[in-house]
Amino acid sequence: MGKKKVTAVFDIGKTNKKFFLFDKHYQEVFREYTHLPLTLDEDQYPTEDLQALTTWIQKTFHKVLLSEEYEIKAINFSTYGASFVHLDHKGNVLFPLYNYTKPIEKEILTSFYEKHGSELQIAVETASPQAGMLNSGLQLFWLKEKYPTTFAKVKYSLHLPQYLSFLFTGVPVSEYTSIGCHTNLWDYQKGDYHQWVLDEGFDRLFGSIVPTSASLNTVYKDKKIKIGVGIHDSSSALLPYILSKKEPFLLLSTGTWSISLNPFNEEQLQEKDIENNCLNYLRTDGKRVKASRFFMGNEYRIQVEKLSEYYGKEYGYHRTVQFNQELYLKLIEKPSIYFRFEGISLKRKTLKATDLKSFETFEEAYHQLMIELMELQIHTITNAIGNSPIKTIYIDGGFTDNDVFMKLMSHHFSEYKVLSTHSPLGSALGAAMVISNKEITDGFLQTHYKMKELQPLIFKNIMH
Repeated sequence: MGKKKVTAVFDIGKTNKKFFLFDKHYQEVFREYTHLPLTLDEDQYPTEDLQALTTWIQKTFHKVLLSEEYEIKAINFSTYGASFVHLDHKGNVLFPLYNYTKPIEKEILTSFYEKHGSELQIAVETASPQAGMLNSGLQLFWLKEKYPTTFAKVKYSLHLPQYLSFLFTGVPVSEYTSIGCHTNLWDYQKGDYHQWVLDEGFDRLFGSIVPTSASLNTVYKDKKIKIGVGIHDSSSALLPYILSKKEPFLLLSTGTWSISLNPFNEEQLQEKDIENNCLNYLRTDGKRVKASRFFMGNEYRIQVEKLSEYYGKEYGYHRTVQFNQELYLKLIEKPSIYFRFEGISLKRKTLKATDLKSFETFEEAYHQLMIELMELQIHTITNAIGNSPIKTIYIDGGFTDNDVFMKLMSHHFSEYKVLSTHSPLGSALGAAMVISNKEITDGFLQTHYKMKELQPLIFKNIMH
């Protein structure tokens, strides 16, 4: 028996760092996880330890490269977005890998908008609701203003997926999914870098734009390997659906953020979209994806902790709650808002405090919480769909295990075909697929994603 030919993928999340090997049928044959402690930047703000990450990647890769069992034919990288690595002309790292939650000083933001146009105008043109460092283009402006001497030494600024590729190839490149993820860099109407990027001269720092499916055939440690250019994780998670489904669909990706992704919407974002936290991503081919997001999982965790404390339940009890039709019907008879949301900025009535006195049991309060979250979920999905001819909604991520959430989804979107999907591989699988030129069949998702169609709820004597 010869060695098994595999594609390797590093899938780098903020919390977990994962390494996968896939065989030619995209079946996972090996995985390794690690959790790396954060380090501090010059302002003592917690951030990714780039040196520790680089060391882990190189060690893990070399170990498999020497293995008797596997022969690596290709490697690619999927990582979180909005994060730059800045290099000098020798390839040395000049700044920390700043955390995208780090605040930018108000005076620097003011100076940016005074120089380049109003906040709303730039947000609409770059399809990026303004969010400080999460708009990674602003990080470049911030560095230029704050550390001009060191910034003058920057030869290349590479988004994290492309930096990991650079570690293996030494070739600096840029690709659509990283440029287009709420970075403030891309003018979606023009299909090129925004004018402010050109005015600041930042376009010179990015390396040539290549297709996300591009790869470099390299001899690495005496072995011939195809090395991908990396991909942004949200775009990567969407890719298996795009490649295997020709009919328009919406993907609802649930977790800390609930993100509705519509790859079939070509409309220019309007001001009201930006106000509703809509944004665009770029697909691997440079076409736009309309997305609408809200901080659902984060809010859910905060509120469930409070419910557990109030009703004297262990944290984790909420996972046992099943949808209860009687409770639901009772609660929607007189719709009202009872929860004060803490981490969600979408427009809704704001209460001074959450009112739990109206609910006798944990289950009843929990159903009310899910009804209130679902109202926002309906709003964000409707915004993402816009006028697209979508008939199918796929739901993946943590909330697919939440019975109340899934029943409410099937109820409110009964005119759609709603499917729950389970894949622990998410963005890693997309990264493996994008550098292969294999044809993907329609049955691919069924095989890899444990799909289940949700049945709409049937209520007796109730109007929808």
